[in-house]
Parts: sequence; C-alpha cells; structure tokens
Amino acid sequence: MLTSEQIKAIRKIQIRTSHLVSDLFGGQYQSVFKGRGMEFAEVRQYLPGDDVRTIDWNVTARTGEPYVKRFTEERELTVMLLVDVSGSTHFGSAGQFKQELAAELAALLAFSAIANNDKVGLMIFTDQVELSLPPRKGSRHVLRVVREILNHQARGTGTDIPLALDQLSKITRRRCVVFLLSDLLQPDLKRSLAVARRRHDLISVVLEDPRELDLERVGLLALEDTESGEEILVDTSDPQVRRAFKDQQAARRDERDRLLRSVDVDAVRVRTDQPYIRELMRFFRSRQ
Repeated sequence: MLTSEQIKAIRKIQIRTSHLVSDLFGGQYQSVFKGRGMEFAEVRQYLPGDDVRTIDWNVTARTGEPYVKRFTEERELTVMLLVDVSGSTHFGSAGQFKQELAAELAALLAFSAIANNDKVGLMIFTDQVELSLPPRKGSRHVLRVVREILNHQARGTGTDIPLALDQLSKITRRRCVVFLLSDLLQPDLKRSLAVARRRHDLISVVLEDPRELDLERVGLLALEDTESGEEILVDTSDPQVRRAFKDQQAARRDERDRLLRSVDVDAVRVRTDQPYIRELMRFFRSRQ
C-alpha cells in the first residue's frame, strides 16, 4: 500500500515528465530511435539494380537462380531500463538522491517510448537482479515502473553491472534500446559493456552528485562508502586534502569516460544539482 507521500512523488514525476515529452522530447525520441531496426520480410528473385549484398545465398544455391532478401523497417521498438539502486545511489547533497533522479529520467524515457507505441521493460539491480518487469505498453505500466524505482527497498548494497547485462541477454533475444542508469563506479566493465553494445543499442545515463566531485571546506568530515560500509575521517579544512580528493575524482571520471568511448557506448551525464534537460537535448542532437 502506497503512502500519501509516495503517491505525491509519483504524481509529481508524472506531471513533469509528461509535459517534457509533449513539449520537447517526443519528436526528438522518434527521430533518433524509430526505424533504427530492420526485420526480415521475404525473399524474391533478383532484379537488375538490386544490391548484391542482399542476395540470399542459401535460396540461390537451392533454386539455381539468384534471390534477394527483403527487409521492412521495424517500427515497434523495445526499450529496457536498467536501474542501479546500489548503496551509492542512495546519496544526494542537492535535495535529490541519485535514485530519485534515476526514477524521473526513467519516467521521461518511458513516457517518450509509449507515446511512440514502443514497449518498455525494467530491471532493478544491485549486486543481484532484484526486480524485472517484462516489456509492455501503456501509461499504467509506466507508472508502475516509476513506482518500483522510487519505492524499491534494495536487498543488496553492492553493484554488479555485468550480472545485469548478462541477465538482459537471457530475457530478451531481440535487439533493444537499453538505457543503463547508474553512477558506473564499478571497475572492470569493458568486456560486459562491449558485449552488450554488440547486441543492443546501449546508452549509459551516468548519475553524479557534486559532493562526489569536490569537497566543501567544513572541517572534519566522516565519509562512508555506502556499498562497503568503510568509513574514513577527512580534514576538509586542509587545501591539500581537498585538492587531492578533487584530482582523484577527476581522474576516475576521465577513466570512466575513456572506457565508454573505447566500447562506443553513448553517455548522458546528469547531476543531482543541475537540470538534466540540456544534457538530454545534447544527446538527442548528437544522435541525430
């Protein structure tokens, strides 16, 4: 049973994202994703001018005459939302947790999809796959997707992105548009991202918070790793400490960006303290 606060949060996201879909993202989504897939329709005899790359060599060998494959544009897509709810996403210093930001972005992408008659599926994961909703259409299904992300009580605290991507390959055989919403703090992701990229149109939505990138001067500060539980005490009044932290986080961010480029995975970087509209529009323009 949902509380009044939970209902209010879901309704707020619905109103905000529905407005964005109708005013901004609907046409952008359709121009970027519709018609990106092709599905087999039939074979017919070769005619002068046909592309030789479409010749069906099996049928040609069997009949003794050249035949070509015909394809039609695949109008209906499947969008899968893979949402990381590990311990590191239960953090936010700007009035919003990363998990809440993920829920709003997932709602926006899901409403854009169903507005174009596409199916939407959901997988919530930590160091285990905690929830999986099969792809479906309709606004009621999207509202359930948002509700599950916002209110999910994670059983695990760690992160296992390769496990989630491997599970995705088991539950869907068709090529999908996959949005991976995570802070991507887990190391050694290159192989799993590369495999998923070959099978699907994979887009990484990277969740960030300003306090993960820079420290304010507030004196002694206890920092806890929300996934391992490890705690350290940091003297933020020391400029060398703040500089070392900033340099370390910048190096980690650069390494992550290089990883995504190396496996040809598009990335949308969003922060809890900044509007995400500009980053999403930049992504859509680059895709177009």
